[in-house]
Amino acid sequence: MPKQFWKGSALLAPVPAALVTCGTPEKPNVLTIGWTGIVCTRPPMTYISVRPERYSHDIIMKSGEFVINLTTSAMVKEVDFCGVKSGRDTDKFAVCGFTPSPAKKVSAPIIEECPVSLECRVTESKLLGSHTMFLAEIVGIDVDEKYIDSKGKLNLQQCGLAAYAHGEYFALGRKLGDFGYSVRKKKKKTKKTSNNR
Repeated sequence: MPKQFWKGSALLAPVPAALVTCGTPEKPNVLTIGWTGIVCTRPPMTYISVRPERYSHDIIMKSGEFVINLTTSAMVKEVDFCGVKSGRDTDKFAVCGFTPSPAKKVSAPIIEECPVSLECRVTESKLLGSHTMFLAEIVGIDVDEKYIDSKGKLNLQQCGLAAYAHGEYFALGRKLGDFGYSVRKKKKKTKKTSNNR
C-alpha cells in the first residue's frame, strides 16, 4: 500500500488530554495541554509547551511551578472547555466544578477530581516558536487511593484515561500487555503429585 508524503506537522498521537494547573489554591487557573510527555527517568522530568499569549504562560513563568493532572473520559467536556476558554475572563474551576486542593511540594493546586496529579518545578524554559517549552522536574505525585490495590500498585487501566489525537478526544481502551511481556519467559508449571494408598 503506497503512503502519501505530507509536510512536517504536529501529528504525533495519541497524547494526553491533560489539565495543567497553575497559580494557587486561593487563585487557581487551569488550561488543557496536549503537548506534554516524559523526557527523563532519573531525575523524573517532564515538559509542557504553552503559547505565550495564554493566560497561564506568565503565571508559570513567574512561579516556576505547575501540576499536570491526568483526565478521564468522563471529564472530556470540561477538558475541552478548559482548552478553549481563557482564565483571564473565566473562572474555569467554578464553571467545571473542579476542586482545587493544595499540592504537597508546589504552590500550584491539584484537581481533586483527577486520578493522578504530577507536581512539577520548572528547571528551564525555552521559546521554540509558537510555544514556550517548560522543562520541569516531577517533585511529587498525588494518586487517588481508589486506584491503588492492596499491594500498593497503581492500576491506571481502571481510571478510564482520556487521550487526544489530531483534534479529537478518545477513551483509552483495553490493556494489550505490559512492559517486557514480549520477551518474558513463561513460568514452568509444576506437576502436582498425589500419594495414592
